[in-house]
Amino acid sequence: MPSAYLETVLTLGLQHPHLSPADTWRTLFDKNASESTGSVEPPSYSRYFTPSKLPAHQEMLRILREEPADTVTIVAIGPLTNVALAASEDPETFLRVKELVVMGGAVEVPGNCSPCAEFNCMADSVAAARVFALTSPVPSSTMPPSMHGKSVLPPYPPKLSRQLKLTLFPLDITTPHELRKKFFNEMIQPLKASGSPLAQWTDTFMSGTFNKIDEMLGDGSEPGLSLHDPLCIWYMLTRDDPAWKAVPKLEDIRIETCGQWTRGMHIVDRRLRAKPGEKDSTVQTHPADPMDAVTLDEVPGDTMGWLSVRKGNRINRMVASPGQDEFAGILLKRVFA
Repeated sequence: MPSAYLETVLTLGLQHPHLSPADTWRTLFDKNASESTGSVEPPSYSRYFTPSKLPAHQEMLRILREEPADTVTIVAIGPLTNVALAASEDPETFLRVKELVVMGGAVEVPGNCSPCAEFNCMADSVAAARVFALTSPVPSSTMPPSMHGKSVLPPYPPKLSRQLKLTLFPLDITTPHELRKKFFNEMIQPLKASGSPLAQWTDTFMSGTFNKIDEMLGDGSEPGLSLHDPLCIWYMLTRDDPAWKAVPKLEDIRIETCGQWTRGMHIVDRRLRAKPGEKDSTVQTHPADPMDAVTLDEVPGDTMGWLSVRKGNRINRMVASPGQDEFAGILLKRVFA
């Protein structure tokens, strides 16, 4: 519920100015601030935080160029705009990424921004479609249609050296992982009583969020905050845990970019129809001559390639975690050490 976060953030600084960042931090993000304060050096408050003045997509590409291939994982917890820009500017460098973890979409459940779309994907459905297309052996088969003027970025090269590994965390798995108001209050009160500034800030922020959720729901039930983004980070910290479960077979999930009512929707083929190419071992995943496989893989009337074994996306969708009910406690213990 993005509005619940936004309203709380806007009021937090006004109600509790002592919890706001010091002015010295402004120089990291506002060049005008450095001119007014005369400060040109970033503060040395944390050795773990190195600010960058580069646009986000160029910073991604810089890191991917400097590090060995398959050693950098990107976790995207917002719209995929910057990820799509990086992939468009230098596809081969971008494909050096080990894995792209995406929080977004709704596959078997309703959306949270429209009846069928999740916020991150709906906010920039074209970017999502372009990024998802890199998981396909034939990216052009699922790219946003240029005839509708939706995509202003150029097409990918006809041949790319590899496919993107994309692990998707849609609302299907993230929504059930909740932090409930009662449980949060029980955990936070002793920390507030001990004088923890972090606990005070967190309590102020979360109380406003819970109140807004309660107002939006209006049914008197206990408010719960779905831990959409933290779940992706938990996966990165514990990805070797065998309790993490993905779909048994990579899924052809495509993004609707042109629908009047369905923009951002995650489309899957629910028809029980066989793919003829799967029975023919001569159809390869990475054929030397793509046209040979296309000929063998054609199905009459299948104009969008849903029955093709080469066309379509290849998405690794997560369906289970090490503990839906335990995660809220694990998260709070991590935050407050």
